Amino acid sequence: MIVQLFWLYYAVPMLFGINLGSNWWIGVIAIGLNYGAYLSEVVRSSILSVSQGQYEAATALNMSSFQRMRLIIFPQAVRMMLPEFGNYTIQILKGTSLVSLIGLTDILYYGDVMRSTSLSLSPLIYLTALIFYFILALPLIFLTRKAEKIAKKGVAS
Repeated sequence: MIVQLFWLYYAVPMLFGINLGSNWWIGVIAIGLNYGAYLSEVVRSSILSVSQGQYEAATALNMSSFQRMRLIIFPQAVRMMLPEFGNYTIQILKGTSLVSLIGLTDILYYGDVMRSTSLSLSPLIYLTALIFYFILALPLIFLTRKAEKIAKKGVAS
């Protein structure tokens, strides 16, 4: 993630002469590319983990490939994706602290500014930043659990 941030912020404008816009856009692109790769693998592996018998049953019912995916495969794969999506959502939240390396202001940036004025308060400042991130992650945890509970309705154990 750090390499991607620095690459998009420093290398791409110098090597290719492409201005990607503000620091905010560079942060969004870097986080999107980084976690998009991980999440696409989660989607792929979840779809492949659906039993082959489900594919065969849908084919026996003369469903088109689109109908098979939409009605049979994807609903089962979503149930497997949800826990990982929740984990990666929280990872993305934590990954946003890295954008302070390219000059964006976030919780960690302000923590570093406060720490530079009073070095003896460093542990307290970083503990406060940790608590802020935890408070921001709580609704994501709650929503992930709620989505998992909804997805499990009507499924035999």
